Amino acid sequence: MIFIPLPFVVALLLAIRLVEMLRGEQPLKSNRPFLALIALCTLQSLAVGLRWGYGVTELRYVLPVLASCLPPLVLASFRSLIYREEAQAGTTRWLHALPPIVMTALLFWAPALIDFALIALFVGYAIAILNLGRTGPDALDDARLDRVLSAHRALVIAAASLCLSALFDLAVFMDFEWSKGKNVALMVSNANLLGLLLLGLTATVAAHARALPSPATDMNDAAARAAQDREILERIDHLLVKEKLSRDENLTLSRLARRAGVPARQVSGAINRLSGKNVSQYINDFRIAEACRLLRETDISVTAAMFESGFQTKSNFNREFRRVTSLSPASWREKNRSL
Repeated sequence: MIFIPLPFVVALLLAIRLVEMLRGEQPLKSNRPFLALIALCTLQSLAVGLRWGYGVTELRYVLPVLASCLPPLVLASFRSLIYREEAQAGTTRWLHALPPIVMTALLFWAPALIDFALIALFVGYAIAILNLGRTGPDALDDARLDRVLSAHRALVIAAASLCLSALFDLAVFMDFEWSKGKNVALMVSNANLLGLLLLGLTATVAAHARALPSPATDMNDAAARAAQDREILERIDHLLVKEKLSRDENLTLSRLARRAGVPARQVSGAINRLSGKNVSQYINDFRIAEACRLLRETDISVTAAMFESGFQTKSNFNREFRRVTSLSPASWREKNRSL
């Protein structure tokens, strides 16, 4: 009977998912990080099967390097679902190439440190990934609204999978210390592959949360884009005024976009193009208008008006008040009460 290692079965499952995504409707460019992640999980599963199923010992030099590529790629994949992260990631992207370089160096000069380096790498990136989604589904502000919950769950599972891999590496190290690697083959063929399979499947789920790019004709048609911008701004104004969302001190672009049912990038673009202001300034204009109404029509203190209108710090409130009215809150109240 032909022996088929379990890692080959996992690799086959991941390869099937990869082919399905390549043949799907999602553009390949938008899904590139997730496609690369699934491909890497497939390659690593094959390497594990050859190393521990068929005794190809030469792969012991390849497996640590492949493993070190996994955490940065997971982080990059989920960063692609966060609009504000794109610009930030560009300036530090080269740093994520260091793990495989460092791992290669350790193979030649300090192989005893490889297990500890992998554990630190996996746990560190798991924390970084959880930090991306620390505010919940709203953090994934460039994901499709109907898939954002599943994408956020995939993010948490991916971080847990990295921690599982770190725990597995620790178990392998302890097995070598206690029984000279007697159980390593069995452990590698089962425990670690659960992490790879989870990463591959969560990547598939999260990839489907990528928003499709707007049709080129919409972006090239200035009239259509202007009409779309006006419609978006009307929704935003309704939320800020009628539903008093501007008074929410925890309001963010992603929350505002989600309430409007519009991607955050479109909200930001519409506000920039039609008002000439950034989102923060636009929202603060509504807050200052409410603060002015309170200062003019009521006897509450300036501090109370600040909190009621949605501001949390005096410095920000005073700065924005002067930007809009050219006066301090107290001076504005005195001038407008005397009219």
